[in-house]
Amino acid sequence: MFTSIFNQYDWNEELRSIYNKTDAEVRRALARKQRTLDDFKALISPAAAPYLEQMALLSQQATQKRFGKTIQLYAPLYLSNECQNICTYCGFSLDNQIPRKTLTAAELLQELLAVKAMGYQHILLVTGEAQQLVGMSYFRQMLPLVKQHFQHIAMEVQPLDEADYAELRARGVNTILVYQETYHREDYRKHHPKGKKSNFDYRLACPDRIGRAGIHKIGIGALLGLDDWRTDSFFAALHLQYLERTYWQSKFSVSFPRLRPHVGGLQPKSVITDRELVQLICAWRLFNGEVELSMSTRESPRFRDNIIKLGITSISAGSKTNPGGYAVEPQSLEQFEIDDGRSPAIIAQVIREAGYEPVWKDWDHALHGGEANGKFPLPEEIG
Repeated sequence: MFTSIFNQYDWNEELRSIYNKTDAEVRRALARKQRTLDDFKALISPAAAPYLEQMALLSQQATQKRFGKTIQLYAPLYLSNECQNICTYCGFSLDNQIPRKTLTAAELLQELLAVKAMGYQHILLVTGEAQQLVGMSYFRQMLPLVKQHFQHIAMEVQPLDEADYAELRARGVNTILVYQETYHREDYRKHHPKGKKSNFDYRLACPDRIGRAGIHKIGIGALLGLDDWRTDSFFAALHLQYLERTYWQSKFSVSFPRLRPHVGGLQPKSVITDRELVQLICAWRLFNGEVELSMSTRESPRFRDNIIKLGITSISAGSKTNPGGYAVEPQSLEQFEIDDGRSPAIIAQVIREAGYEPVWKDWDHALHGGEANGKFPLPEEIG
């Protein structure tokens, strides 16, 4: 279990280690072909900031070597905004007085057809964390309908028991995403004062349960800004390293959500700038050439257009973060505000103009030639 490894580390010690990294340690990390967790700490440290363009070039080369010049497109479909947790950063939090909605089968069909009409051949199902209303009983009713229209199904829902994940796998679910939010145990408790989500250890052990159930792909990550983003990223990297070694049959993905405005908004404790987010993405790619790196519509169009070449392998497009947002009830409350509201067709054209291939289903791969001139936009150019 990852919990036993996690408990061997001290948050403050790792924070100090990252911020004490030197120029020489960054250069050594850049020179290596295989990088360690300590190298990752150097690459996300303030000392690595002057090396960003070199990191970007190496990141692009590593990404193209493994994934080719492809960008996978995805869209989330929110089934419900019901939630039994209080989370200080989320628009669906139980203490927010908002209209609640859970899709019926008829409404879900409308949403599925709307997403499919945009070109998607796989779907990400998302809910708030409300076990009684949108738990396994609800999933058993709705998954057969989803399966009729999409061959690949991903889910981002409340943490479940191992037997539930095994059942979801048997019902056609290919991917499970679960984010720790923050690996800082005390601050986690502060931001999750009520509900099942307040159990830090149950959530921390969730990817273990997913892996033991044999789910094909597991997605992890931290909510950047909830605590020190560098230290949270180190612990996410530690988590991924453990998962890859333990559940080697599964594939893995990492996401980079930054805190976004929402009802009852929380100000970030640790602001990550555009330039620092580029640094983090490149550091992840240099640390791990196999992991899929995902970027959501939380980010601006200009940022997303330029990050395509720097290590990301999948981006969302045309996203709605409210139940019924595509066809049933477009004006209902979103979980968070998106920044890039362009359609999937426009995003696909942007990808083509960058010399990449947009991929609409989870298993396509294409290989193309390298970057023509090796010129990379610096983060101040990205926006």
